[in-house]
Amino acid sequence: MPWWEQVGGDVDDLIFADEEYEISARGQKISLYRRASFGYTIYDIPKLENTVMIEFEEYKSKLNDLKPKLEELRAAFVPQSLLDELERLHAMAEAPGFWDDPARSQKAVMRTKTLERKRDKFQSMCSEWDDLMTICEMALEENDDSMLEELTAGYAKLEADMEEARLETLLTGEYDANNALLSFHAGAGGTEAQDWCAMLYRMYTRWAEAHGFTYKILDYLDGDEAGLKSADIMIEGDNAYGFLKGEAGVHRLVRVSPFDAAGRRHTSFSAVEVIPEIPDDVEVEIRPEDIEMQVYRSSGAGGQHINKTSSAVRLIHKPTGIVVSCQTQRDQFQNKETCMRMLRSKLIEIKEREHLEKISDIKGVQQKIEWGSQIRSYVFMPYTLVKDTRTGFESTNVNAVMDGDLDGFINAYLTCAATGTWATK
Repeated sequence: MPWWEQVGGDVDDLIFADEEYEISARGQKISLYRRASFGYTIYDIPKLENTVMIEFEEYKSKLNDLKPKLEELRAAFVPQSLLDELERLHAMAEAPGFWDDPARSQKAVMRTKTLERKRDKFQSMCSEWDDLMTICEMALEENDDSMLEELTAGYAKLEADMEEARLETLLTGEYDANNALLSFHAGAGGTEAQDWCAMLYRMYTRWAEAHGFTYKILDYLDGDEAGLKSADIMIEGDNAYGFLKGEAGVHRLVRVSPFDAAGRRHTSFSAVEVIPEIPDDVEVEIRPEDIEMQVYRSSGAGGQHINKTSSAVRLIHKPTGIVVSCQTQRDQFQNKETCMRMLRSKLIEIKEREHLEKISDIKGVQQKIEWGSQIRSYVFMPYTLVKDTRTGFESTNVNAVMDGDLDGFINAYLTCAATGTWATK
């Protein structure tokens, strides 16, 4: 019950008396006026029910409502089949000769860690629920409001954890659990597009950091005056590709250009490519004669050696026109190996996405980075709005989005992909 109903009537009905009184609720000062018709005075106020304790009752009710959803999540997030597989993997690891085959054992260990993470995450959510319910019951029994802040923070965390787990249940693709290779390409427009490309690069690296992922720079080509022309990064962590796969496409920016002395509004485009890192045990035929290798001096950090020797490698797959580059390693051979893994991943992803029978069927058609092909628009002027054209999801807090707050867009994409309820364009 709201505090004003405890003194009778709605807030709008409170009669302003000559004297003003204040009570404390939720840590804030609230003005309370004596209502003559109900006869309440300042001396009656302390006798009224503790408004903070009402909040504990409300949280207890919300936790009870959350319990069935938690049980539903159990069936999708940690089904019995997952627990059975985990038991088999543990038995396999304890069997003699398990480590005789390094490739097989490493794959089994990685799978075990993935399943254990999901099991432990769900168990942690169940423990969180139990702890929060205990706080509510203790507070109500002892009339102790000192743990309200802990309860509020804990409930928000539990809701966030459950939503994250729910999203994971939507990641059913073969490579959703894998690392993600992100490639950034500035569109036409020179400095404007290159600056926008750098902004997107920052946005996704901030998202990765906020979610506990790590990222590794594979290639970075600076812009002529500002920003970047292109870049490749590997985002590493469980389900990195599954969460980011919907971010692939052309991104459109509308703003007043900081590079235009006249202060005119400009529209810029940049493309983001998202590819899963494909395990080495996936077989794919790439003929040596189909690859053109170029070496050049690295332009990134790494000391004098990396900048003065031709250690950077660029591979061109001639049948498709796909280009991959790497300059992060001091050794040319290591950069070539990284390029080959990138090329394999891109070819396999395109092959499976386009339902092709073999790699040679890939035609190498490139998407144009221009108006009409964007998946999302970021408007800074004359108003602030970020809107996804596929899902219809939008946010007016453009600064938060550019700082990596992409969860709403990722959630909307995964939900639409699972249900087929795409927005009408």
